[in-house]
Amino acid sequence: MGKVGGFLEIDRCTHGERPVEERLGDYRPIAVPLPDERQRLQASRCMDCGVAFCQTGRPFGRARVSGCPLHNLIPEWNDLVWRGLWGEAAARMRVTNPMPEFTGRVCPALCEAACNLGRDRGATAIKDDELAISDHEWADGGPTAFDPGRPRPLAGRSVAVVGSGPAGLAAAWELRRLGADVTVHERSDAPGGLLMYGIPTMKLDKAVVRRRVEWLAGQGVAFETGSDASDPAVADGIVSSCDAVVLACGAGAARRLAVPGSDLDGVVMAVDYLTASTGAVEAADGDPAAVAPEISAAGLDVVVVGGGDTGTDCVATALRQGARSVRQLEFMARPPETRPASNPWPEWPQELKVDYGQVEAEAVEGVDPRTWGADAQALVDGGDGSVSALRFRHLDWSGGTPVPVEGSEEEVPAQLVLIAMGFTGPVPAVLEAFSVETCDDRPLPLVGEGGHGAVSGCAVPVFVAGDCRSGASLVVSAMADGLACAREVASRLS
Repeated sequence: MGKVGGFLEIDRCTHGERPVEERLGDYRPIAVPLPDERQRLQASRCMDCGVAFCQTGRPFGRARVSGCPLHNLIPEWNDLVWRGLWGEAAARMRVTNPMPEFTGRVCPALCEAACNLGRDRGATAIKDDELAISDHEWADGGPTAFDPGRPRPLAGRSVAVVGSGPAGLAAAWELRRLGADVTVHERSDAPGGLLMYGIPTMKLDKAVVRRRVEWLAGQGVAFETGSDASDPAVADGIVSSCDAVVLACGAGAARRLAVPGSDLDGVVMAVDYLTASTGAVEAADGDPAAVAPEISAAGLDVVVVGGGDTGTDCVATALRQGARSVRQLEFMARPPETRPASNPWPEWPQELKVDYGQVEAEAVEGVDPRTWGADAQALVDGGDGSVSALRFRHLDWSGGTPVPVEGSEEEVPAQLVLIAMGFTGPVPAVLEAFSVETCDDRPLPLVGEGGHGAVSGCAVPVFVAGDCRSGASLVVSAMADGLACAREVASRLS
């Protein structure tokens, strides 16, 4: 696959980014794609591997999954890109990935972590290749419509999908492709779930989300917004109008900070903060001066509790809103600069990652905003019921487990504290509305032997997909699970 020996002649090169001082003044996407010819050269680096680990999508050891959970046919479409056959590459990608415009923008590139070249020559730029293929497809008129001549085992069947995030959209795509009448229920005012409101516009332009929703609608998928399925009356109406329900409502129950002062004004869950920001950006229609979110960091000292992608997004958003200062507290120890011997390829690399938010904060404030091994202890009342500072202590991780460092307590100013500590599972009220039983040890749905059929007392079969089934994961994992769930529904109904 690719150019024979290309990886020996061509070095890895990925997309660029707009200058920090420019992009902090707006919410437009920060990525700058490579020109086509340079992208083709990057695709040519793909080797004719005996075992293409990039496609595996499985954990090696105890680390995060390496390789694509969708099992994308990466070497095949890389070869097509190198040969300039963009349309054929898009058709090949569509075999496994119905929405590459999302994974090509927000996936952490699990495929690249497993690339054979990643060991010593720099992985093939798979994520950029994927996005380039998708962009070409949309520029050439968009994805082709579902083939009316293919078998439609679900013709005449009706399926309701609750939630329109990556799992819900993927499930709706597959179910409709198989012939079902599909209605997607979304409690927000616009479809897209976390793709619309949970991921900032500078990472994922919302026009990209709307474009995919419109395409699905054109294929016959119905969308009902403002439909809150946690309301028993709404849930009853959904059940009475379909042959099966797919719950793809995400893991919306955020993990809270259980310390004194956590109920003070100014202590905000990250998802609420990002949702308010994105809603304001969308309402402003691209005018940075008109962005007026309900929750703003303007002129405030901001502390983000928690790392990961959500924490990074909070840092970047606060900077754009004009925060006075931004600090990020990470409970875990600082990872090593390079992969340790105990974390061999093709495991997911456990090494220091500096994402766009940290780059921007360092450019503005001169230092990385993160404090590693930091354990929040209390939030300080400023005297008016609002938070004024956060107290934390340092942790010693040298023995493998966290040990508080005596006398290490610090207090930092904070008038806005953003909690980005992850999620515990789906909102319980949604599961209750569809009579879904949950696991004893985790607030996740109890599923049957197939893996997606929920144990439920509902009048129609109920299935669960994505983060609603597994807990918080990645966009690509949720999409893969949505597709798998749809096929299980098809097997059951047909």
